Amino acid sequence: MWYWIGLAVILFLATSLKVVKQYERGVVFFLGKYTGIRGPGLIILIPIFELMTRVNLRTITMNIPSQKIITKDNVSIDIAAVAYYLIVDPTKSVIAIDNVYQAVNQISQTTVRNVVGKFSLDQLLSQTADINEEIKTVIDKHTEPWGAQVTAVEIKDITLPDNMQRAMAKEAEAERERRAKIVAAEGEFQAAQKLGEAADIIVQHPVALQLRTLQTMAEISVEKNSTIIFPAQFMTTVGDAIRTVASDVMKK
Repeated sequence: MWYWIGLAVILFLATSLKVVKQYERGVVFFLGKYTGIRGPGLIILIPIFELMTRVNLRTITMNIPSQKIITKDNVSIDIAAVAYYLIVDPTKSVIAIDNVYQAVNQISQTTVRNVVGKFSLDQLLSQTADINEEIKTVIDKHTEPWGAQVTAVEIKDITLPDNMQRAMAKEAEAERERRAKIVAAEGEFQAAQKLGEAADIIVQHPVALQLRTLQTMAEISVEKNSTIIFPAQFMTTVGDAIRTVASDVMKK
């Protein structure tokens, strides 16, 4: 008799003792009626009368598969994204929805398609952070009654048609050429300004032209050239310099 009693106690403990991990909660039903949440740790359930559904409270990474979307400016693209969510109300996640993971996945795909379709391709490429935030907000409104909270949504891949990639490459090349021409024109403009200022100084000091010519000759001589051409203006300047020196000597 004691044998059967001991066996019954062992079977009772084996079926009634449950261990709920730190990141889990147990939603308990007594004869099908919700009675509360238990855990973490060791809990006791009444066999046959009480049933428990485990709920994972950790953040879940959910891939949103790639899907074709037509943007506001009628460009067909493929977009893949990733969403992060966690269960904040275990009771709702069990009672209010049949499969919370599947539900969040489906509403995420639909929301990504609807939100991205409101933007043009240029906005999608330049305002990705704002679009991610809008997608997260819309999904979170749908998942709140299910006890799930979406913490982040990120667009991780945008695939463009081949013809659109070629068009964007041409546009980028044209933009680089435009900026290069603008930089070159600004350089010419600044150089012309400096040359004008230098010309004004030379007009006031004729000897300065001689000094500049001598400096040019010194630069040419470094290259070991055998022929040096003197401009006529240089000879005139030399004559002016000689007359200036002679005048100074006579004054002395």
